Amino acid sequence: MEKEPSINVLGEKLEACSSDPLTGFFRDGACNTCSEDTGSHTVCAIMTAEFLAFSKYVGNDLSTPRPEFRFAGLKPGDCWCLCAARFLQAADEGAAPSVRLASTHRGALDIVPLDVLMEHAVEN
Repeated sequence: MEKEPSINVLGEKLEACSSDPLTGFFRDGACNTCSEDTGSHTVCAIMTAEFLAFSKYVGNDLSTPRPEFRFAGLKPGDCWCLCAARFLQAADEGAAPSVRLASTHRGALDIVPLDVLMEHAVEN
């Protein structure tokens, strides 16, 4: 698997998203991506209770621990590399979490318009 260049949606060097919990398609703490990342885990989002409930409702339970996958479950305030399509779905439904633009890979722009990301942006 070859990583795409680590460039964020601002055209700058991609910053880390989270090392605790360790996130990213490559579990390297950044929202890096490659052609094998069919979910495009490129949006660095700050979890909220509302988003976690929404995600569980639409079939992706991110809050329940799954020790068999060494996954402790997410809680509000955790940063996580979200699938771009899930973020866009949540934005359309009014349940989108905040986004760290400097830590969001430019690959997210293939799915989510920059203005939508910017509407949910917070400072790092």
